[in-house]
Amino acid sequence: MDTGSAETAGNTAAEPVWTGLPPGLLRMRRLLLVVWLGLLTIALGLLLGVFAGAAWAAFALLPLALMVWGWRMLGRNWRSWRYAERADDLLISRGVLFREETVVPYGRMQLVEVTSGPVERHFGLASVQLHTAAAATDACIPGLDPAEAERLRDRLTELGEARSAGL
Repeated sequence: MDTGSAETAGNTAAEPVWTGLPPGLLRMRRLLLVVWLGLLTIALGLLLGVFAGAAWAAFALLPLALMVWGWRMLGRNWRSWRYAERADDLLISRGVLFREETVVPYGRMQLVEVTSGPVERHFGLASVQLHTAAAATDACIPGLDPAEAERLRDRLTELGEARSAGL
């Protein structure tokens, strides 16, 4: 029995074309995880070894277990981030356990910023911060290539001006 498909059902609503985040964001976050938890493991091992004895120093391995778990969770979280530019709005989707999808209409955008901190710059990444008329709906797309972030900023600014001119 044929139950039909999107092509045969006459579905006219176009699916958005989703764009994922570049792998540089995942590399940056994993490196930060390894550095901070590695330092914590060494410091905890030394402190426990000196003050509590060698047997207690084994508890310093707990941050290593947390590092393995965090490594996997960062990968899942990175894969969950995506965005899509539609005709009238921008969609941002993220989250593994709690899925969140933000819809930002172009006409409601007041300011589009490209930001990049020192660690992001070292990895060649930038974030696009969207400020809207309602403070609760501000959105951010992290970890983009700087050229893509600037292209997205320019496009969103252009579309926002065109949509708000009609208000």
